[in-house]
Amino acid sequence: MENLQLESYLSIQTSTDQLSAFLIFTRITDEFGCSGADLERFVRSKGIVYGIRDELLDQIAKNPLAFYKDQTLIAKGESPIPGKDGSIRLVYDMEKRNSAPAELEDGKVDFKEVVQLKNVKRGQLIAERFDPQPGPSGKTVTGEEVPAKLGKHVRFKVGKNVVLNDDQTAMYSAIDGLISLTDKEKINVFPVYEVNGDVDYSIGNIDFVGTVVIRGNVLSGFRVKASGDIRVIGGVEGAEIESEGSVEITGGILGSNKGFVKAGQNVRSSFIQEGNVIAGEEVLVSQSIMHSHVKAGKNVICSGAKGLIVGGLVQAGDLVSARTIGNSMSTATTIEVGVKPEHREELLELRGRLKQNMENLDKTEKALTILDQLAAKGQLSPEKMALRIKLTATKRQTILENDQTKLRVLDIEKSLEDADRSRIDVSNIVFGGTKIVIGRYTKFVKDSSQRVSFRYSEGDIVLVPFIR
Repeated sequence: MENLQLESYLSIQTSTDQLSAFLIFTRITDEFGCSGADLERFVRSKGIVYGIRDELLDQIAKNPLAFYKDQTLIAKGESPIPGKDGSIRLVYDMEKRNSAPAELEDGKVDFKEVVQLKNVKRGQLIAERFDPQPGPSGKTVTGEEVPAKLGKHVRFKVGKNVVLNDDQTAMYSAIDGLISLTDKEKINVFPVYEVNGDVDYSIGNIDFVGTVVIRGNVLSGFRVKASGDIRVIGGVEGAEIESEGSVEITGGILGSNKGFVKAGQNVRSSFIQEGNVIAGEEVLVSQSIMHSHVKAGKNVICSGAKGLIVGGLVQAGDLVSARTIGNSMSTATTIEVGVKPEHREELLELRGRLKQNMENLDKTEKALTILDQLAAKGQLSPEKMALRIKLTATKRQTILENDQTKLRVLDIEKSLEDADRSRIDVSNIVFGGTKIVIGRYTKFVKDSSQRVSFRYSEGDIVLVPFIR
């Protein structure tokens, strides 16, 4: 059948992006008949030259009644593929962990060899920025090229003591010091303050703009604060440790329910006992967490041969992972995931503030009612008139604050509902007496279970087998 005759039976439509072409029957009669080659010539006469589905055209020619009711995709173009994103490469691998302590001939451990500081000199290149690359271009069904797409651009997140070159492709250190990533992945170079022994009365409290390395213990009652990382080669007692970066404690935390350890990023320790630990991202423990209060924005991971969490409260935004949770004596142990710990605290504070505001609003409205009655009788003195104006403004401000507080409460409650990704993994055993909280849902473990993972599913907390 000629193109002119096919024209009375068929039409071609293309998508707005020209990446798809459809064949549509406008009518059909007993006289209709053609070959796959006829259909291809017709399609090409309409400007469709790329991605034609020849086999499908043959099928349409053989059995047109099967296709006449629908629009049929007879040509498919190629979409452009996004290219490689731009990237930042640091001269040091910031994820690389420290090496193990070197053991001497007499069996003692030389902790001086355990910390490999990422030192740089002034003027040294510390990071490079690479531009995004274009991906393969695409092609429309009409044979036109679709321009390639670039990957995403990245920018340096500039911290302290660093400078960029003119075209902002390289970052250099402005001082001799230590590369450190702080909150929001800012790249800094901090000078390092080292204590070759304990933090005690001979040293005093430390408040430093860089990274602190303590080659000893931090004793109870002392404070160490740093803009960079804090590394303690010994142990931490009931002291206050606060870092905008990460905290690493080789000897463990023995808090005696005093002080705290707080980090903008990660806290890494061999054990935590009667401690109070807060991390913006992760808490990583190689032995045990006992009778402590531990909070992490993302994960709490208690690994190693022991991997025990018992007593106290452990809170994480995404994941709590341990070998064993609780003990055979049913020691009260609470594990919470599914919302950032600070949001839980904020929710309690907001609800308390809302309650107080409602009480104050009630008192204000009662006072205004009395003043309005006096005004109606013409008995309002200048002092009471001033009070009435003040109380009206207070009422308006309280209502506005309540509305904002309610919106924030709704936001946090919504985040409590979104707990699908959160879980609690137990690779050995969880004992009865353990309280499990995921989002806004709570489950009390009555009987011990082995190798389980607690997840949220359809309005409840469920146990599924733990698979490593």
